[in-house]
Amino acid sequence: MINKKNEEDRKKYLFKEMDLIQDIIKRMATNSFLIKGWVLTLIVITMLIKGKSDLVIVSIIPLISFWFLDSYFLQQERMYRKLYDWVVNNRMKTDEYLLSLNASRFKNEVQSKFRIMFSQTLGWFYLPIGMIIVIYFIINSCKECFIG
Repeated sequence: MINKKNEEDRKKYLFKEMDLIQDIIKRMATNSFLIKGWVLTLIVITMLIKGKSDLVIVSIIPLISFWFLDSYFLQQERMYRKLYDWVVNNRMKTDEYLLSLNASRFKNEVQSKFRIMFSQTLGWFYLPIGMIIVIYFIINSCKECFIG
């Protein structure tokens, strides 16, 4: 049976762990937001560069790179949400994994990075950008064929 002192200590650890995990989740969400801003900026810049239409395809590289990075952060965020739920449900019962912020034990409980890339969360953001790049490339290529 848990004595009163031990229960108070567990409550302190519970609140501290919850704060730490919430801070990590906030950082992951901020990283995801910043990545989306960077990808839009870099793609617009590469599309505005005047020159051969082949340069437009260069914008695919940051799109895919940042898309994968964004899926990584979203996967991490989901694992930390699982860790948060575990701490809330189990901290008062056990000292197991006390102040352990390693969420990798929940990796099998969340989707893979590839599945997350094509989830509604990220797919609806990155796929239209990819289609815009392809359409822009086709329009510029056809324009070059007719002009000269």
